[in-house]
Amino acid sequence: MGVKQSDCVGCGAPVGFIGRQYCCRCTARQKEAAARAACPRCGQQRVLQEDTGRCITCSRVCTACGHPVRNKTATLCRDCLHKAEREAAKVSCPRCNRPGYLREDTGWCGHCSRPRQTKQPPRTCRECGRVRRHAGLGLCSACWQRHPDRPFVRAESLIAELEEPPGWLRDFATDLAAKYCVSRACTMITYLGRLLQDDHPNHPQALLERSRRSGRSMGSLARALENFFTSHGMAMATDQAERLAAGRRQRRIDAVPETLRPTVDAFADFMMSSRERASRAGTRPRSDGTIEAALAILRDLARFLASERGKQDWALTDVHDVEAFLAGSPKARKRRLVVLGQFFRFARSRKIVLVDPSYGLTSRGPSGFTGATLTLDQQRVLFRRWTTGPAVHPHEALLGMLALLHGASSREVKMLQTADLDFHARSARLGNRPHPVPFDPASWAVLERCLAHREAQRTDNPHVMVTRQTKSGRGPASTAYVSRILDACGFPPRMIRCTRLLDLVNTMDPKLVAAAFGMDPEATMIYLSDRVDETRLPGWETTKD
Repeated sequence: MGVKQSDCVGCGAPVGFIGRQYCCRCTARQKEAAARAACPRCGQQRVLQEDTGRCITCSRVCTACGHPVRNKTATLCRDCLHKAEREAAKVSCPRCNRPGYLREDTGWCGHCSRPRQTKQPPRTCRECGRVRRHAGLGLCSACWQRHPDRPFVRAESLIAELEEPPGWLRDFATDLAAKYCVSRACTMITYLGRLLQDDHPNHPQALLERSRRSGRSMGSLARALENFFTSHGMAMATDQAERLAAGRRQRRIDAVPETLRPTVDAFADFMMSSRERASRAGTRPRSDGTIEAALAILRDLARFLASERGKQDWALTDVHDVEAFLAGSPKARKRRLVVLGQFFRFARSRKIVLVDPSYGLTSRGPSGFTGATLTLDQQRVLFRRWTTGPAVHPHEALLGMLALLHGASSREVKMLQTADLDFHARSARLGNRPHPVPFDPASWAVLERCLAHREAQRTDNPHVMVTRQTKSGRGPASTAYVSRILDACGFPPRMIRCTRLLDLVNTMDPKLVAAAFGMDPEATMIYLSDRVDETRLPGWETTKD
């Protein structure tokens, strides 16, 4: 060692070299620290290996799973080593030819060595007479699946499983067995058992809320429970209709361009609050269909302004924009103009627009009836189709005949119930008409066909027109179903009904027609205005000659 020149600034040891500040140990320690870096796997300051980029400890990993290995000479971790040893100990089974551990007593693997449950020999089914294996009650599987006692057996099994079974469970199983097929009723009882066995309250109202699905459909079980509980007075009806209406309104609002959407959303809230006030006041509130139609018109206007006019603010809307929008659909001008007037008056009251661009605009349309009607030959063809056509659906024949001969609307037909029928007098009460409507023989025959179709469905629904979706409940057929039921004949229900009303108003006193149909006198005058029957004018024959 050289002569001490100075003291080490790190540890205080003597430094034997001129110009150095650290001793030999501190200098080596600094070089080793400079070579170290944080390992990306363990995070420690170590010397990283060039091939792996990690420290030497983390560089030793299992070749099978990649976990760290402590032993320098090992290539597999402990778990992989045990798996490899177990796989090496397996031998091919002489019975199933699959690798496994052979048992000493049988020489087979464990799966082949376990005793199997012997199946019962096939026997004659007491229902179909075929020799098959039985599923229960002396029946084969196919006969057992459609046996009418299955729902009751499943309900009794569920009652035995529950600690405190509800008293209405047997009656509910009877209701399901009368409305649904066997397999569907058993599936619903099984799902009901899961709800009854959870930790939540099982009183009818809470059970009904938990059985509802989160989507647009509440589910078959929830509908069945709602009909059963409400008919027996054990629970209140759900707000499923309100939820669906709220979803339809929200979809129309979301379709509005983003810059114009807040005002439409505020107008929707205004219409809903106005409807609540009207309900409390006892006046006629807006229906869900009216509000949805208004939102659809505003959605179309907003799209028109954003795409065709390039305007992203309601304040920029002028009378020319409104006129161009109304010109796109002349037949809907009157209805659209009413909605636009309501919307812009609301926007002006909220200081969203300064002036009402729809103010002063008129519908400028004829006040009388301008729709299409059927000719006499077309009416004869439809009458023969609905009275003699064997392939015509009973619902189509009922709606068509009542609209063609009695001027019934789609709503009156779909709301018609069996309690409204008088089989002795062969009459029925349609809608709000003040007097029963007597049926002619052709209409009564069509009604009997529809009643026979309803009887074949084994339903408790009180309505005459029962569909596959409504046979398990008590509600009427949907509006979409009734609007499409006459598509096969090629004419809509409104056109057929207007043909009958137009003929009655022009051959009778309009006030008598209004009184018979339960309509306002102004409604029947629409079919009479701007129409002159030349055949009833005096001297028409001489003028024609």
